[in-house]
Amino acid sequence: MYVVIMGCGRVGSSLAAGLERIGHEVAVIDRDPQAFRRLSAEFSGRQIIGIGYDPDIMKEAGIERADAFAAVSSGDNSNIISARVARETFGVKRVVARIYDPKRAAVYERLGIPTIATVPWSTDRLMRMLVPDSAETAWREPAGTVAVLQLPVHEGWAGRPVAELEEATGSRVAFIVRFGSGVLPDAETCTQEGDVIYVAARSGTVGDVTAAAAAAPERG
Repeated sequence: MYVVIMGCGRVGSSLAAGLERIGHEVAVIDRDPQAFRRLSAEFSGRQIIGIGYDPDIMKEAGIERADAFAAVSSGDNSNIISARVARETFGVKRVVARIYDPKRAAVYERLGIPTIATVPWSTDRLMRMLVPDSAETAWREPAGTVAVLQLPVHEGWAGRPVAELEEATGSRVAFIVRFGSGVLPDAETCTQEGDVIYVAARSGTVGDVTAAAAAAPERG
């Protein structure tokens, strides 16, 4: 792939190095010529000095043939503007923007711009390291409001319909790993002994969800 990166800070330079290491062609844009010092001496990609959302600068970086674009500068506004230009003006299909403000990240997600909300993501990672015995979060959407987690369940749930587990926990069963294979449950699916169950839940309810699943289901 040919990838254009806007921003040559710690993230941008690391991303450029990682992409090049696995065989992709990379161009990096930054308004500060000194920023390119973060790139290794072995970096062979293009280095473009200029404003990352300027269409002429983006053309110089090869945006017209780019397969992907990443906006990872230190400014939310610059990142989202450049991401929208890449997507809407130049038709780049794979576009992602780093956003510090989680509320703004949610807005841009609705506009079709995938974002990485740095604060919620970092908070989630820190919580998982600080509280290792809490429910294991496998994924969290960029705004940090919905989590997918592996849900330990009481043995009494074996043989019970997935719909009952969802009603009792207030979560949605996303998928089940059964005998090493993934299963997408439907209304007729029942849990089995040995199932590894993953559910989607609102972040603020994870404790209640895990507590409900750990309890024996009601009879009937």
